[in-house]
Amino acid sequence: MNEEIIKKLKYLRLGGLLANWDHYLSTARKGNYSHVRLLEHVIDQEYMIKMENSRKGRLKRARMPEPFVMETFPFDRQPKLNRKKIMGLYDGFDYMTQSRNVIFIGPTGTGKTGLATAFLIQAIDKGYKGRFVTFPELVEQLYQSVADHTEAAVLKKFAAYDVLLIDEIGYIEVEPVQVGLFFTLMNQRHKKKTTLITSNLGFSQWASFLQNQQLTAALVDRLTENSHVINMKDCVSLRAKLDPVT
Repeated sequence: MNEEIIKKLKYLRLGGLLANWDHYLSTARKGNYSHVRLLEHVIDQEYMIKMENSRKGRLKRARMPEPFVMETFPFDRQPKLNRKKIMGLYDGFDYMTQSRNVIFIGPTGTGKTGLATAFLIQAIDKGYKGRFVTFPELVEQLYQSVADHTEAAVLKKFAAYDVLLIDEIGYIEVEPVQVGLFFTLMNQRHKKKTTLITSNLGFSQWASFLQNQQLTAALVDRLTENSHVINMKDCVSLRAKLDPVT
């Protein structure tokens, strides 16, 4: 391959064709493919490479601390968890196709984050754009946006994700302005985008950290109207035995 061809392939970002040039030439010389079939094969391979690179890019931009997948979740160590229900939601995929929320509620260490992350990864693998963010990190960004007058931009960013995983709701108390912005974000996503939520507190306890009865009631009403709720209150902690799963 001459330098001019290499330059053109790099400019066109045809990395697969560049890396497999000699292989494709060898295939062509053997005569196993017609000209049309060989071109189709090269295009198919380039398409697959770009799709995989795009998937990896979406995973990276999602900022997940750990890439938990459903295949490795230790269901055998959570006998009180409704595995059939979870796998039905996961395989049915209506949480994405119908923009339905999935809310995991239960004690610390029971695997809420692991399950929610598996749902997030599945959506990303299927071409959706997603993001992982802890509740403290999210409300801090919302709070900072007030100071520099970027509330609209920050809300727009988080509202735009096809699927947003908000982890650890209930671990901190929040200021009134944060509660208002969080409610606005959830309202913007309501029935339009999918939100995955993990919380160590039941809905009846959310007013304790949101500190606003009316907004809490309105928020819970919107979240649960179009949601699947996974109750893990009777599940045991997984942390003491094997690898930690939040």
